[in-house]
Amino acid sequence: MERIAGNILRYNMFPAGTRVGVAVSGGADSVCLLHALFELAPRWNLHLSVIHVEHGIRGEASRADAAFVSGLAEQLGLPFLSRTADVPAIDDNLEQAARHIRHGFYRELIAAGQVDRVATGHTRNDQAETVLYRILRGSGVSGLSGVRAVTSDGIVRPLISLWRREVEAWLRERHIEWREDASNADLSYDRNRIRHQLLPLLRAEYNPQIDETLARMATLAADDEAYWEDVLAAQADEGVGRGPGVRPTREISDAPPALARRIIRRAIEEVKGDLRQIDFAHVEAILEMARSTEGSGRLQAPGIDVMRSFDWIRFSPLRETSEPRPRFSHPVAPPCTIEWPTGGSICFEIREKSYDTLEAGLDWPGISSLTLELRNWTPGDRYRPAGRSSEIKIKQMFQEARIPLWKRREWPVLLAGDKVLWSRQFGPAAEFAVTEASASRLSIWERNVPVV
Repeated sequence: MERIAGNILRYNMFPAGTRVGVAVSGGADSVCLLHALFELAPRWNLHLSVIHVEHGIRGEASRADAAFVSGLAEQLGLPFLSRTADVPAIDDNLEQAARHIRHGFYRELIAAGQVDRVATGHTRNDQAETVLYRILRGSGVSGLSGVRAVTSDGIVRPLISLWRREVEAWLRERHIEWREDASNADLSYDRNRIRHQLLPLLRAEYNPQIDETLARMATLAADDEAYWEDVLAAQADEGVGRGPGVRPTREISDAPPALARRIIRRAIEEVKGDLRQIDFAHVEAILEMARSTEGSGRLQAPGIDVMRSFDWIRFSPLRETSEPRPRFSHPVAPPCTIEWPTGGSICFEIREKSYDTLEAGLDWPGISSLTLELRNWTPGDRYRPAGRSSEIKIKQMFQEARIPLWKRREWPVLLAGDKVLWSRQFGPAAEFAVTEASASRLSIWERNVPVV
């Protein structure tokens, strides 16, 4: 009991007054977790409820498990939160589909405010099995950290330092019953073959302490990952003002490989929501794209679209069909402020004669009778910006200014009829620009616009 309390304290799993949903399958680990937290709850003023998912995998046995868990909740006087699913009907790996159903239910309960944390019964055996499984799958270093004691989405594992044999001994001492899941012996599941075939072989033929070795590896890898999490968090603070999923290429190309790969994985996870089906080859291809002397490139991986344009890389969700070109159009009647659909606002104000070079200025008396429209750039748009000797396509100015491709689609342009009067960054048209003879000016400036 005190070791479980020690884990709670060490990882700060439960601030005082936490509403804890205890995930109970009916097996030994989860039943032990429920009874242990029930005993420990007064120490932290925990408010417990019992969570159960009936996956629809084992028919009557599965329903009997649900009834058993419901009975436990009733016996302890705790709320019972359940979900029934038809996992076999899902077109996915059975184990993986079941896990997604469970975790989806946990997230719903947390989002709805019914619980603050969800406690699961993972033990040190689960840790060893997870690490070995990930080694066999070709996981990177981050995967070797195994099962986290506390996750960012509110999952906690108070039994993570206990072995399964200790859990079962604790239950027997207290004459507490649990249910055995017959599917745990089914060797068609990868996890069961690792547990019942591979690990016994490794213990007998190579290392009697293989379970401890693997669990210790997870601890070391988790400590390393915690360090890198702090590094990535500090780096994220430097990216304020960028659009979502956008990174400068130098952030990746100039970083040591260990950091660069983590930056890429973090960017993918932020946009995609997970790292499923993202493997070493995908990450390496993106790393090479960032290091390339070419200013462009594109890679599509499961669920993610990665594009390089000049000195920037953008990570965005992969869409099954290409996006139609966005069309933004707003009438302009100064003074006014227009909220731009992709972020920030564009302000128009009439001012007395001024030569503040930090603001774009148009001769207001010369354009006041015109019908003004603010829209996004369209291929073919061209004009002569003040300071240029001749007319030029905005597309060419994009190239000169190294504007990424994805920023061009949303680029604001001010027009009167078919004449361009002003565009972002490139300023007013020479023929409409404020002059010494201008009695007043139309000033244009932008606020809170993402840098890229």
